[in-house]
Amino acid sequence: MSGMAETQIAPYGSWKSPITADLIVQGAVGLGMVKTDGEDIYWLELRPNEGGRTCIVRRTPGGELRDMTPPDFNARTRVHEYGGGDFVVHSGAIYFSNFSDQRLYRQTPDAHAPEPLTPESNAELRYADAIVDAARRRLVAVREDHRGASATGAHEPANTLVALSLDDADENADGGRVLASGYDFYSSPRLSPDGRQLAWLCWNHPNMPWDGTELWLGDVAEDGTIANARRVAGGRDESIFQPEWSPAAGRLHFVSDRSGWWNLYRMGEGAGEEFEPLCEMEAEFGQPQWGFGMSTYAFASDAEIACAYIVRGMSRLGRLDTTNKKLTPVESLYADLQYMQVAGGRAVFRAGAPQRSAAIVAFDLASAQFEVLRRANEHDIDEGYLSIAQPVEFPTTEGQTAHAFFYPPRNRDFAAPTGERPPLLVKSHGGPTAAASTTLSLNIQFWTSRGIAVLDVNYGGSTGYGRAYRMRLNGTWGITDVDDCANGALSLAAEGLVDSARCVITGGSAGGYTTLAALTFRDTFKAGASHYGVSDLGALVRDTHKFEARYLDNLIGPYPERADLYHARSPVNFTDQLSCPVIFFQGLEDKVVPPNQAELMVEALRAKGLPVAYVAFPGEQHGFRRAENIKRALEGELYFYSRVFGFELADPVEPVPLENL
Repeated sequence: MSGMAETQIAPYGSWKSPITADLIVQGAVGLGMVKTDGEDIYWLELRPNEGGRTCIVRRTPGGELRDMTPPDFNARTRVHEYGGGDFVVHSGAIYFSNFSDQRLYRQTPDAHAPEPLTPESNAELRYADAIVDAARRRLVAVREDHRGASATGAHEPANTLVALSLDDADENADGGRVLASGYDFYSSPRLSPDGRQLAWLCWNHPNMPWDGTELWLGDVAEDGTIANARRVAGGRDESIFQPEWSPAAGRLHFVSDRSGWWNLYRMGEGAGEEFEPLCEMEAEFGQPQWGFGMSTYAFASDAEIACAYIVRGMSRLGRLDTTNKKLTPVESLYADLQYMQVAGGRAVFRAGAPQRSAAIVAFDLASAQFEVLRRANEHDIDEGYLSIAQPVEFPTTEGQTAHAFFYPPRNRDFAAPTGERPPLLVKSHGGPTAAASTTLSLNIQFWTSRGIAVLDVNYGGSTGYGRAYRMRLNGTWGITDVDDCANGALSLAAEGLVDSARCVITGGSAGGYTTLAALTFRDTFKAGASHYGVSDLGALVRDTHKFEARYLDNLIGPYPERADLYHARSPVNFTDQLSCPVIFFQGLEDKVVPPNQAELMVEALRAKGLPVAYVAFPGEQHGFRRAENIKRALEGELYFYSRVFGFELADPVEPVPLENL
């Protein structure tokens, strides 16, 4: 193209980039759960520019978009604290949980304001994952009841399945009619097409849903109660995901990892309750249920399922013929497919691509054409500024192989001086049972377009590589994940792709713990950033919420019986081994990882005279939702590294107060 500027030579980290923090937050939305109702499509939009509010959006067959929740409502449940399953739609009526009071509301298209269905409770009654039982004029939902826990301060909230009347709010005065109870956790109520049977998932401490869940089935009696409830699949060592009924025959389907991989199964046609595999392969048709309302497959008909599955960490779209059990991959540029639904002859889901941000996408099953219905952001970035994820494998401890996505620096306008190798930012994802994605992330491109390489690590314990890989972290959290992140950096340095003297590590939540453990117990990294990360495992297990209260039993060991392990793997107890700069970002309303986790570490670093910075955000919870705070965290981390390594920034950013530097 004529007039193109000559490539400039500048040190890595100092390249000028059009991918600014303002661009990232300006007009961007987070896209969440998808639902269909007839030919209308609904989804959630997290809006940083509206104070982090989540809005339900409807798209009509004609393409009209309309906000369905008024500006003073926030469609977000706090069940399990991570939420999900925030709304359901039936015949044009939306039933959703409102964040501030946690009541369930009904919003109809012609109503000016949503109508409450559940009683005021000071957010002590919370609901999620609802379905509509139209014949009985009720909702069936997961309820989390904090009333007893709040009164005593010593007991956990009670989780149950409840029925809630759609016609008489007085019937809901006590928070609903309990249908199933006795387990620590419930999810995924699913009513058979004839309304006669209800399936659901449940599990107990210390399991998380990706460790082991049970699939239960009950008959719906004439009075609406559940009779003949029985477990039909699952257990302590089998993770069941997403039960669904086929639309016509009403055969129960689900995903199970009984083979070592999350594969699809269905109930046999006989009178018994045996199940048969639909597609046996080394691929993951399930995902870790950190939130409610997740779906990786949906019925186009009894004979065809549209599905998303993961092979070696890479997400794909497929069409499964349930008659001959043949899976046909769909050629697609999309990755990280979630919230699969089918309606009106189209599969609808959220997905992204290595060169495209996340979007709500429709796939026409007849024409095999894709249509983007809504993009997370409307920015069209010149591909000359984009670094594309490169899957890498590298050797790690005990003869294992670990996985990651590598993003080399890329900016069409700049090159580095001859012989200089780029700094490396290692990203440790949260969960820790989550996974890095190849979907275009402008947060990653923010770094690579400035000349900083990124390695997004799927350490042992990550999803997408089978149950055995996921279980690698059991008993070894703080060891396996740290080793894999360190070995990933060392592998790239050995290949000459990055500068071993300028490797840093960053992560949020569980990834923040891996970050702090790596900085404390290894010498691979020269600086790091903890976003709402864990520093004291003992304090975490004593302070955290019910959903994760016993998570560490499997990841580390039972507490307090193995308090020695919790002490030995807590970075806050070994700051004498820490000798590099660290920056902390923390929401002050975080109930998952409370602020004292960061503040204890900051005080220890101050006392030692190490370079440290602490950026606290009033009003933020676990993860940052407000545009100004997302921007501050991104620019603050860049500023911090520029000071640590002494490179000039191409554009001024608001300084972060640094101590001892």
